[in-house]
Amino acid sequence: MVILQNISYLHSNKDLLFDKTTFTVNQHEKIALIGNNGVGKSTLLKIIAGEASPAEGILKTGSKPYYLPQIFGQFNHLTVAEALQAADKLRAFQEILNGNVSEENLNTLNDDWTIEDRCKEALQYWQLQDLDWNQKLETLSGGQKTKVFLAGISINEPQLILLDEPSNHLDSAGRDLLYHFIQNTAATLIIVSHDRKLLHLLNPVYELSKHGITAYGGNYDFYAEQKEIANNALNQDIQSKEKALRKAKEKERETLERQNKLDSRGEKKQKKAGVSRIMMNTLRNNAENSTAKTKGVHAEKIGGISKELQELRSSLSNIDQMKFGFDKTNLHKGKILFTADEMNHAYEDQLLWQNPLSFQILSGQRIGLKGLNGSGKTTLIKIIMGSLEPKKGSIYKAESEIIYIDQDYSLIDNQISVYEQAQKFNVSGLQEHDIKMKLNKFLFTQNDWDKPCFALSGGEKMRLMLCCLTINNHAPDIIILDEPTNNLDIQNIEILTAAINEYKGTLIVVSHDDVFLKEIHIEDFIELN
Repeated sequence: MVILQNISYLHSNKDLLFDKTTFTVNQHEKIALIGNNGVGKSTLLKIIAGEASPAEGILKTGSKPYYLPQIFGQFNHLTVAEALQAADKLRAFQEILNGNVSEENLNTLNDDWTIEDRCKEALQYWQLQDLDWNQKLETLSGGQKTKVFLAGISINEPQLILLDEPSNHLDSAGRDLLYHFIQNTAATLIIVSHDRKLLHLLNPVYELSKHGITAYGGNYDFYAEQKEIANNALNQDIQSKEKALRKAKEKERETLERQNKLDSRGEKKQKKAGVSRIMMNTLRNNAENSTAKTKGVHAEKIGGISKELQELRSSLSNIDQMKFGFDKTNLHKGKILFTADEMNHAYEDQLLWQNPLSFQILSGQRIGLKGLNGSGKTTLIKIIMGSLEPKKGSIYKAESEIIYIDQDYSLIDNQISVYEQAQKFNVSGLQEHDIKMKLNKFLFTQNDWDKPCFALSGGEKMRLMLCCLTINNHAPDIIILDEPTNNLDIQNIEILTAAINEYKGTLIVVSHDDVFLKEIHIEDFIELN
């Protein structure tokens, strides 16, 4: 069981990340912890794991958690055995087998005579049976590193497991193993993820936001349904408040017009009756004060409604506030853009693909590139783009404009500001205020225009990339997306999905996110092996 009571956390600069967050996770529950980037999901996991300290609040865990953070190369110095948290036991076990039955080795092993067998079984399950215990993690791919730490779960047999984006670096086969493990483990799980296929396996869903934790008693499908109901109700509230605001403004106008007519009539009557100038000024001042009071009453009412409306609108998700402007590619649908005939590539005379590739890419087609890590997806992209020539077979490449968007959004120049980046795509000579209006539509306010691009999150870089494409006002013939959802939260994946679905050109996507591929209507696949 995990209990958090009134947990608050301050950044090192004293900014409050979350305040008085409270929730409970029962034994054997499998919790999805979701929320937008920056709300503190990873920090909350670190607090539960004991790797970060809250500013205040109470934390109770029934047992020591097994914590797998996001992997960015911070563990490269470890060996496989150290990452498995089994190095000392494996060393003691080997020394005992070799005859060194010392008290120190026996204490270190602690009667765990199955440690070597469990390590071998765990690595075999995660398809890592060829790894050496003493191999450094720096020699492994991101997916292999993740699987080593996942293998450590069955070796250490924890009752509480904390996983932060565990499927990020895994290929399809690795993800399937992860899904199988999640379904079959009896341990308590708290998982931060944007992988919606994984989220469907977890129940309940806890959403962390600036308002705290909200629990949804079901899996991600149930959460999405509830959010849609709440969103529809919010939109109705906004429409109702907008109507009330229009009526209040209309009422104010009618009341003031009526008041002005009455004041005007009264003044004419007073002039005809020969009222003195002093009395006329007094009456006029009274009328002005009455009008000002009336204006004040209406202004207060209108101000109150406007504030409520602003608060409601601020609750809308970013995707509801954004508008996209992809134009149409000039190529007619069905034009042959690329042809491969018995094509293959080689590195050091070793052919890359077991079966040579023969395929066509047509204008308007939506294609997914599938294959395990190391199967040559990046190589094929380079060949399609024309930056690499195949070693065998033949290719035809039509004249076409290609935009390549990788998971790090490398088209963004990290050394310049957000506004300067937008200007780089301003080929049609838009004015400064037009550029800034477009940045605003993609949620880059005045405070962001001078921000350096290296300070942007993955989701912010994605939005800036989309904004740049719309500023360019010329849709490329082909967009290639290479693992575009890896560093995005669910909300930014939805924004990317909406934008891509407005694009009518040719789309080539490398992704292990089956839900994303389905939602952007990938119709054909090129499989590499």
